Amino acid sequence: MTELTCIGCPLGCRLTVDEENDYAVTGNSCKKGAEYGKNELKNPTRVLTTTVNAEGGIHGRCPVRTEAPIPKAMLFDAMKVLSEVTVKAPVKCGETVLEDILGTGVNVIATRDL
Repeated sequence: MTELTCIGCPLGCRLTVDEENDYAVTGNSCKKGAEYGKNELKNPTRVLTTTVNAEGGIHGRCPVRTEAPIPKAMLFDAMKVLSEVTVKAPVKCGETVLEDILGTGVNVIATRDL
């Protein structure tokens, strides 16, 4: 059994996940907790937020994020890919900066106008 603190809602429930019993989750106050506990052990994912190089604007970096969560194991590889990306101003918030990062089907978007 594994204990986790749920981040699905502001309650922060203390979850217990039983891997030997089909990832049964106890301690959750809502459905998000059960889903989070199961997914966190079977296939943990995260939304990646970072910055990329920028040219032609006031700022030298542009904040970006993945449009959806990607596998947690790919975060460092994704950061390496993004360290080589440079955007040129103007860039609009929500604009795609990089399509399909690491073959995940998830785009990286700007989170600020530049």
